[in-house]
Amino acid sequence: MNIDKTILERYKNNPKTAQFAYEIIRLEKEMARVEELKNGDPAMALLCEEEIAELVAQKEAILKKIKDIEEKNERAGEESTNQVIIEIFAGAGGEEASLFAYTLARMYEQYAERKGWSWKKINESKTDLEGYKDVSFEIKGLGVYDALRYEMGVHRIQRIPATEKSGRVHTSTASVAVMPIRTRSKVELNPVDIEMELSRSGGAGGQNVNKVETAVRLIHIPTGISVRVQSERSQLKNREQAMVFLASKVESMEEEKEAQKHASEKKAQIGTGDRSEKIRTYNVLQDRITDHRIKKSWHNIEKILAGDLDQVIEAFKGGEVGDYDTEDDGKNK
Repeated sequence: MNIDKTILERYKNNPKTAQFAYEIIRLEKEMARVEELKNGDPAMALLCEEEIAELVAQKEAILKKIKDIEEKNERAGEESTNQVIIEIFAGAGGEEASLFAYTLARMYEQYAERKGWSWKKINESKTDLEGYKDVSFEIKGLGVYDALRYEMGVHRIQRIPATEKSGRVHTSTASVAVMPIRTRSKVELNPVDIEMELSRSGGAGGQNVNKVETAVRLIHIPTGISVRVQSERSQLKNREQAMVFLASKVESMEEEKEAQKHASEKKAQIGTGDRSEKIRTYNVLQDRITDHRIKKSWHNIEKILAGDLDQVIEAFKGGEVGDYDTEDDGKNK
């Protein structure tokens, strides 16, 4: 018996169960194929029944995993939805990628301001042209994780840089990570597994804005994950925030590994937030933003990059995620 479409849509729209929903769809199609073979060839009936029983068992195992995930979410309540840390890293494209990373950071900052959420920069590493090699910041507000969780992945922009004399279109990328901060973390970090480095908080142009070492960098030895916090004047406060940040990153990594472990194909990873996914293209020349997961485009790119993200965010609420498509919007690289 196939799962009700409404229930299946709920599974698909939850980033923690989306990969399982696509596996259920695959299994149901396979069961229908084997059932048709059984009805058309009586000699194959016994073998077909055995295969159907195996497919049903696989489907039931997946449904149990989904139930476990939903029960955990219910116990967690709303605690993970109102505070997130966003990290943005420049990807392919050199200085252009760093400038794109800066543009994305400004977009999320302005969107947070429109929503009335608080926004605080945690750490940044800038280039000579004021682009970001990487930047991390904290956003607090009602429903912030529900709104921003689908932003995780690789974003890319296609445009003609100001320094390009031949008029050639360049493609640059930046990756975005969105990590919820929970009041009760699911992971416990052993202090002996953490290394701490201290440094001065750097200001614009590399100048030292503090004469003491207040910036804190923590390294989680088992995973190699590191975080750096320089937003507070106090070393102690920076260390406390870095511990929260580190726990959130380790927890997100564990959840991502778990999701990928059960994904049988790339298509099944839609919605997991895999950082390798190219989720969205910003084509400046065509004034178009395209999200490849839902195959939907929006125009007025300048307005969206200025923080008017509501129409993009709303498209993921209750919408059906289609087949994953990473085709380029332009031919030039």
